[in-house]
Amino acid sequence: MSKPKTEPADPRARLLAAALPHVAFDGWGEATFLAATADTGLTAAGARVLCPRGALDLACDYHRAGDRAMRDALLAEDLGALRFRDRVAMAIRHRLSVTDREVVRRGVALFALPQHALTGSRLLWETADAIWTALGDTSRDVNWYTKRLTLSAVYSATVLYWLGDDSEGQSATAAFIDRRIEDVMRFEKAKTNFRASPWGKMLAGPMKLLDSINAPAPAPDDLPGRKG
Repeated sequence: MSKPKTEPADPRARLLAAALPHVAFDGWGEATFLAATADTGLTAAGARVLCPRGALDLACDYHRAGDRAMRDALLAEDLGALRFRDRVAMAIRHRLSVTDREVVRRGVALFALPQHALTGSRLLWETADAIWTALGDTSRDVNWYTKRLTLSAVYSATVLYWLGDDSEGQSATAAFIDRRIEDVMRFEKAKTNFRASPWGKMLAGPMKLLDSINAPAPAPDDLPGRKG
């Protein structure tokens, strides 16, 4: 006999769970939010207190739940024997594996809207930060920003590719991830080579201004990264 599903204790989490079956048909819109409100027995006013932006708040919750699930999966892995690029690839694969493709497709449509583009960009940054943090990144200078910027671009491109991937076992997506990470590795190598080049040495003085750029303080609930 299958074990009955336990309802989340948090009312906003219950609202999200109730919304997911509707998202594939109605997207992350008002119809889904109203249906989830009715399914959970909440009043319209009560649901709006929990989620002032309606389904947009639930879409953000879904994305962040995926980040948490990905970090939990990574922390359970033995990554010590893997090259760093393979660790990043594994992190991206884990992140995709904990989501529903149709729900993500609807999320991409939502965050493509001009009024939600900034929120979508912030969520991509959070995913990149979650990956780097789980992998033990200790940079606190300008590299903290460049790593997350490049990984955000890799992850967003991968999601779009994955949404259209019908290959067996999504092997085409795995190959796509490897190619994009190789591009990132080339970028990091180019940065190192530039610093050692005559031009890099000539600009060493002005570039010292970048030393004043510091990463923001870690959030209190950040998981400790894995080292090694």
